[in-house]
Amino acid sequence: MSDDDGAQRLRRPSWRDPRLGVGVLLVAASVALGSWAVARADRTTDVLLAVEALTPGDRLADAELRPHAVRPDGLADAYVVAGEDLPDDAVVTRVVGAGELVPAAAVGSSAEVDLRPVVVGLPGAAPSGVVKGATVDLWVTAPALLGLQEGSEREPPRLLAEGLLVSDLLEADSLFAGAGGSAVQVLVPQEELPAVLGAQSGEGRIVVVPVPGGGP
Repeated sequence: MSDDDGAQRLRRPSWRDPRLGVGVLLVAASVALGSWAVARADRTTDVLLAVEALTPGDRLADAELRPHAVRPDGLADAYVVAGEDLPDDAVVTRVVGAGELVPAAAVGSSAEVDLRPVVVGLPGAAPSGVVKGATVDLWVTAPALLGLQEGSEREPPRLLAEGLLVSDLLEADSLFAGAGGSAVQVLVPQEELPAVLGAQSGEGRIVVVPVPGGGP
């Protein structure tokens, strides 16, 4: 091997060497990509979070909401963005639990809610588990009849409506509550309104029964 060949192998690369240029571009691209990833990870979007449970028909304008920061990895599009202009009559169309982000798909107009609030009086405090957003059934018990003939049987309770949502609880001092009692407001589908309202005007007593696992 000649001295010229050794000197050629040991010669420092020139700035005009294309391999050096490619290496510089790769390093620059790697740094830029890393900076973009860090900036994207730090970027957040504020969406709305429900402080208290919301039920179908609750207006967002009246609800207690607060902003909650989320990463923009597809989440921001799925929820209502804080500060977004919404119609004055915008309501939730399904239950949104306390502490839950408000889904954009759960917001609509009041015309989309086929439910009507009905107040049911209770003889005492609301049963355990009957809270806003919970699911309950309504039963009707027959009135106690005096002078029943021996051997005759009292009519058993019957199911009036099932799977209703509780939209509000009313305290004992409310005009809708019975003396010394309370009341619960339930959302009744329109097709079941005649039966529920008819039972309220009858002599039987309506009993509110919470559905296990039907909490908000």
